[in-house]
Amino acid sequence: MSSQTLQKLDHSALKTNQIIIISLNILAFILNLPVIAAFVALMMGLGSVLKVPGFGFVYKSLLKPRGWMKPDVLDDNPEPHRFAQTLGFLFMTSGSVALFTGFATLGWVLIWVVVALAALNAFGGFCVGCAVYYWLARFGLPGFGKQPPTGTIPGMKPKAGASV
Repeated sequence: MSSQTLQKLDHSALKTNQIIIISLNILAFILNLPVIAAFVALMMGLGSVLKVPGFGFVYKSLLKPRGWMKPDVLDDNPEPHRFAQTLGFLFMTSGSVALFTGFATLGWVLIWVVVALAALNAFGGFCVGCAVYYWLARFGLPGFGKQPPTGTIPGMKPKAGASV
C-alpha cells in the first residue's frame, strides 16, 4: 500500500452518530412517523456537507463533556466515513420519499437497511460504506484515493496504533 497521512479520528463521535440514527429510526418505525426518518436524513445530509457526523454535536456538547462517553481517538481516514454517511443519507432520503408518497414497505425497508448497517458499525466495528469506499479506491475511481490503515481489513475499525 502507498504511504498516506492518517488523521486523528474520534470513533466515539462516529458511534454516537450511529446509535442516534438507529434509535431515531426505530422510534420512527414504532410510532409510524416518517417525519422522524426525514429528520434523520436531513441531519445525515447536513453532516455530509459539513464533513462531520450528523449527530456528532450530541457527543461533542453533551456526552463527552459530562464524561458519559470517553474519546476513542484512532489514526484513520475520515473520507470513507463521510462516504458511508452520504450513502446512508441517500438511502434515508429515498426511504423518506417513499414513505411520504405511499410506498411504505419500500420506505421502511430502505430505512431498516440503514439501521442494520449502522448497528453493524456501532456494535460490530465494521463499516460497510467504508469498505465500499476502499473497494472503489482499489478500482482507481477518481475521488477514492485512500487506503485502509496498515493491518486493517477494509471497513473494519482500525486498531490503536495502526498506520500506513
